[in-house]
Amino acid sequence: MTGPCLESSHTIGIGRRFSIVLMTCCVLSFATLAEAAGLMAGAAKVEITDREAGPVNDPLYVKALVIKNDQTTVVIVTVDAVAIGGIGRIGDDYLPKVRGQIKQDLGIEPTRVFINASHCHGVVCKDVDERTVQAVKQAAAKLVPVRVGVGVGREDRIMENRRLKLKSGKEADVRHAYSLPPDDAVADVGPVDPQIGVLRLDRETGGTLAVVYNFACHPIQGVPSGANTADITGFASQVIEDNLSEGAVALFVQGCGGDINPVMYKDVEHPRSAEPHGNLLGLSTLQAVRKITCQADERLQVINETIPLPRGDRTERIYALEAEQQRLLKTLKGTTLNLKTFLPLVVKYNLSSEFPSYYSHRYLHDKALGREDFNHHDAANRRAIKAYMDNIFVMEELTRVQTNLALLRKHQASLVAAGKRTIDVELGALRIGDFVLTTFPGELTVRIGLNIKEHSPHARTFVAGYTNGYIYYAPTAEQLQNLGGAQEDSDCVLAPEWQKIYETKVAELLKKL
Repeated sequence: MTGPCLESSHTIGIGRRFSIVLMTCCVLSFATLAEAAGLMAGAAKVEITDREAGPVNDPLYVKALVIKNDQTTVVIVTVDAVAIGGIGRIGDDYLPKVRGQIKQDLGIEPTRVFINASHCHGVVCKDVDERTVQAVKQAAAKLVPVRVGVGVGREDRIMENRRLKLKSGKEADVRHAYSLPPDDAVADVGPVDPQIGVLRLDRETGGTLAVVYNFACHPIQGVPSGANTADITGFASQVIEDNLSEGAVALFVQGCGGDINPVMYKDVEHPRSAEPHGNLLGLSTLQAVRKITCQADERLQVINETIPLPRGDRTERIYALEAEQQRLLKTLKGTTLNLKTFLPLVVKYNLSSEFPSYYSHRYLHDKALGREDFNHHDAANRRAIKAYMDNIFVMEELTRVQTNLALLRKHQASLVAAGKRTIDVELGALRIGDFVLTTFPGELTVRIGLNIKEHSPHARTFVAGYTNGYIYYAPTAEQLQNLGGAQEDSDCVLAPEWQKIYETKVAELLKKL
């Protein structure tokens, strides 16, 4: 028996040579097993900004993370776009095209590819599908051994639940598409989820390779110039990447942000700017990242199932909302005031409620003479102001009714066109070490995510909407009783029964991880 690892037979015996060979083989075998048992990962990003669509404030990216062990390969892709199909610039053919090309070029099964949209409203380039595949191939070409860590951060300063619980029992939402109800009609607001879920991957040779962070908020703040932007999450990712190892990639995975707005979303006193929000989110994520200790961990598991969910029939609600529309129209009455006369009057009567029409001494003088001319004049003006304001409130309610009625009609038409009472949705469950993520293709509202986290058997469970497709909003069964009152329940194809079916299935998937 000869070989480069053996000493000469002139200096040792056969038994000695055999022992050295055996020892060497064992060492090599353990080294090979250790490498195979660990995780390999690579990350890359490619710009996808449409620079021909107008001014650009900051770039949009598609980012890819490829993770593998000796049994499984997983791809996580994040896209600075509003959705994966359905709406926006990314077509419905994007997901199958990208997955198909990745399968062809890299041999990775489509069910192992997770693509999440940040839900920013930036404008992506036309060849975003080709650039997505490019990012994945670049990441796959840079696989290195990694250590894994998971943690959580907290950020509660940048978002708010946009659904308003009204004293009437109905709910409205905070949108630019219509006016808000009067302040005295609002009773309460819904919850937020301040948790930031963080997966950290460090190279075995040192330095952070990638950070995946999950958070729930609509990144729709925009920038003062109105230019193309990756919005809050784009700024947050830049902060994270700038403060980690050179070449580190931060991948934002949108959570259950269906009913979560940027805080002060309808502020008219200041220019709209996503950058301060993004900086706060980025810094809070970094705080969590730096507390994470990474270690060798071979666990990598993926489950992917497609299930049918019940579609909602909006016929009765459309009829009811059309009747409400007509009722509101009939309450509008002619008034003596118009906008030109209303504005100065309402200012005067709120500035000085006791003596609005002139200085107090004139009122006192008339009173001493037994005259009530100014008081009668003020009473008439107050009645006119109230009548005009009543019309304004009706007008504002009409804008909410009409906007949401259009959404209900759109989805009722899609139900008829579909020709079936269910819609197929792809659910995913992914485990990387102690990091557990479940995915859904719609805009989950925050209560759904909180429920799943609360009942999960895993301590570090995170939920991502906007993944592997787009089926519009997915509100709770309770929120769907409010049909026509808010965008989340109107811009929705699902029946209320969907929530129980979905949460039950997710619980089953999580138990398998």
